[in-house]
Amino acid sequence: MSLIKQGKRDELLTYAIKCIDTLYRNMVHVDSELTTIALIQGDALGGGFEGALSSNVTIAERGVKLGLPEVVFNLFPGMGAYSLLSRKVGPVKAEEIILSGKLYLAEELYEMGVIDILAEKGKGEIAVYDYINSANRKANSYQAMRKVKDICNPIPYQELFDITEVWVDAALRLTDKDLRIMEKLVVRQTAKQV
Repeated sequence: MSLIKQGKRDELLTYAIKCIDTLYRNMVHVDSELTTIALIQGDALGGGFEGALSSNVTIAERGVKLGLPEVVFNLFPGMGAYSLLSRKVGPVKAEEIILSGKLYLAEELYEMGVIDILAEKGKGEIAVYDYINSANRKANSYQAMRKVKDICNPIPYQELFDITEVWVDAALRLTDKDLRIMEKLVVRQTAKQV
């Protein structure tokens, strides 16, 4: 928020690039034959949701809430949400999810195909191990399928970078009112974590 208030585009872009660098590394399997797995056991909003989506497999426990609230303060999630969601649920649904600002239950997102595995509350870690065991029993099939997904639905780094530049410019156009709303959301979210 301080970078936005001060109009520091270069520093804001540096922040955004650090975010997409982390997500992209996860998307490309940490430059190895790994499968990245995100386990969501608590609410994941904004960047937390984008981070989870960047994994090759997303597992969420029932009852957790996920969403992209940026539209509430007149912005959009610019670190990969559209790229990732549009490849999972199509561009129309991705835009709907982003522009709604709605918090979705994991169950809803599982039905849409955003979440890969829905675990019972408190059983997320077991679901991760179950997935790993299943993938290990059919390692060749799982590894080949992961490669096929990468070929059919690539997300080039340049795409993320270009969208991030749009995000930076949009962030710099936020009004004082927008920033006050952002601050209230941050305070509310921080209070929940404590």
